[in-house]
Amino acid sequence: MINTSKPINPPSDELCEFIVDKLGIAQSALELGVKRSSLENSPLPIVMWSYGLLNLSQLRKILVWQKNN
Repeated sequence: MINTSKPINPPSDELCEFIVDKLGIAQSALELGVKRSSLENSPLPIVMWSYGLLNLSQLRKILVWQKNN
């Protein structure tokens, strides 16, 4: 968990669409990730990976996508 007094921004619609459409992650897995991300105040991709909702290859693809967008 990240300790900070400033909440992080929620994930963008574009990121959520990328995760579901391009990576084939279930909508329910994304929703769980978004919920946990908000509760833990942590970045969505890291939370999803830490809960086993993404594998390492998928996490890398998201990080590359975020860097380029």
